[in-house]
Amino acid sequence: MKRRPWFAWASLVARLALGGVMLVAGALKVTDPETAAQAVRAYELLPSSLAAPVGWGLPFLEVAIGLLLMVGFGVRASAVAAGIFMLAFIVAVASAWARGLSIDCGCFGGGGQVAPGQTKYLQEILRDIGLLALAVWLWRFPASKFAVASETPSPTGVTAP
Repeated sequence: MKRRPWFAWASLVARLALGGVMLVAGALKVTDPETAAQAVRAYELLPSSLAAPVGWGLPFLEVAIGLLLMVGFGVRASAVAAGIFMLAFIVAVASAWARGLSIDCGCFGGGGQVAPGQTKYLQEILRDIGLLALAVWLWRFPASKFAVASETPSPTGVTAP
């Protein structure tokens, strides 16, 4: 497959958008780990003994993935990690919606119970599908402009790490 010159620019935009969202989402939750743990508990998917460690740990992983994407280091691996996060978030939000829970997703801080009708499940799922699409793009085309570590394409068209 012949690479088009604009792919590196598109990958830069994808990297900065996905990395920026991951970084901001994680940073907002890192400052209030108890609320992040409360948001995880609200989904009622994990045993209570795991909700707190997951709620405390996920924001730090989001920040790390966001930083790696923003600077352009380990883009393919970071994109896979971000994609896994997006899939997990899509499944969790869809599950809460299907089970009739009225919760704030906690994606950018906050979280927990909200009044019925104040949920935004469809918007959250669509946003995360868009972010998943960016992760897939970066997995396929990780080489981008202004990246700290260049991932150059091989003669087969597949980008080498």
